[in-house]
Amino acid sequence: MSLIDFSGNALLAAFGFAVLSFIMFVIAITGKRWRNRDPREHQAKWSKIAVIVAGLGFVAHLTYLVTRWIAAGRIPIANMFEFLTFLALMISGAFLVVFALYRTSILGLFTQPVIFLLLAFAAVFPSEIQPLIPSLRSHWLYMHVSLAALGEAFFAVGFAVGLMYLIRVTDYADRKRGGKSRFGIEFTLWAVFAVIGFVVAAMTFSGMGYSAQFSHPVKEQDALGNWETVITEVEYQLPPIVAPNDYAVIHVDNFFGTPFVGVEAPDWFRGVAAARKLNTLIWSMLAGTVLYALFRLIARKPIGAVLQRVIGEIDPDDLDEIGYRSIAIGYPIFALGGLVFASIWAHEAWGRFWGWDPKETWALIMFLFYTFYLHLRLSRGWQGLKSAWLAVIGFLVVMFTLVGVNLLIAGLHSYAGV
Repeated sequence: MSLIDFSGNALLAAFGFAVLSFIMFVIAITGKRWRNRDPREHQAKWSKIAVIVAGLGFVAHLTYLVTRWIAAGRIPIANMFEFLTFLALMISGAFLVVFALYRTSILGLFTQPVIFLLLAFAAVFPSEIQPLIPSLRSHWLYMHVSLAALGEAFFAVGFAVGLMYLIRVTDYADRKRGGKSRFGIEFTLWAVFAVIGFVVAAMTFSGMGYSAQFSHPVKEQDALGNWETVITEVEYQLPPIVAPNDYAVIHVDNFFGTPFVGVEAPDWFRGVAAARKLNTLIWSMLAGTVLYALFRLIARKPIGAVLQRVIGEIDPDDLDEIGYRSIAIGYPIFALGGLVFASIWAHEAWGRFWGWDPKETWALIMFLFYTFYLHLRLSRGWQGLKSAWLAVIGFLVVMFTLVGVNLLIAGLHSYAGV
């Protein structure tokens, strides 16, 4: 077995441990009195097992990182697959740190799914080890990405706790009093289902062997700044609900031998594979909506109401404190890695500290958002419901910065989505 195969098996084991840990936490929290045992004794026992399994997952994940690092000759954080797996590792570590501080079992119920969903999402992207492009060959890049990911990992824990708080305090029985909170919670859960839907759709069509390749004209600027039209090729892994404008079919594998084209992207829709990125977004939303609707149909009630019964009588004040502490830990770490080290690396790679590239801009927006969160929390006393909503919205900004910008907007960081 080669080192890269061993690394892949370690990552698969980490995924399995995350799923198993989640199941153990479900048993710990939802299990009732068994054989006249104290429910608290039951929860403590299964929570301990769940944390041990989560720790094994962290070790397996760390083994993947080290072995892939050795195989690649560099830290594996250079493309979307590597970054998402690294982010999942950081969230796993952040969860273990926060759990060691607060011993709250319900935290695992909401954090472990974030870990294995990120790993499943990463599996959709190419996992082959590729040589670094020249602008990425810098120690500043490693410091930038690793610290930014660690900070975002604590933001993820804050998001999970914030969502738990909202579900815990929302009055699902009173439609008028809990109306806005119910809608916000269900929209957040729908967004989670959209990520799951993308993974399911991508893996389904990949299993079918589907791919379609198109050629289409793209307007580009030459070295002198003059616009010219060149013919480029783009490959789709999902059936093109939106195809490139003025496309020509090069080949189609499977799916009845037809490209299954819905509509063409308009002429003004530009960017690196812009139509394919929009197509990915549409498929994610459609698949997520179908999955969300199925779960609502099975539960016959809002999904948040189902989760509220699982959470039980946990103290909302404890959740509020844990969420705030998690974000407070992540904030300076992200500021150092996501802005300071990023600017130094940008100067080394491109000769300027700041250039308003889409990823840079959204990283700044993320930093300002959490600055706003901490300011309101500390100076205005925004605790409880308002604080929880900011934690949830903040992580949606994080995910758009990490994934949405790469999928939807062209820029200097577009290589990360390859």
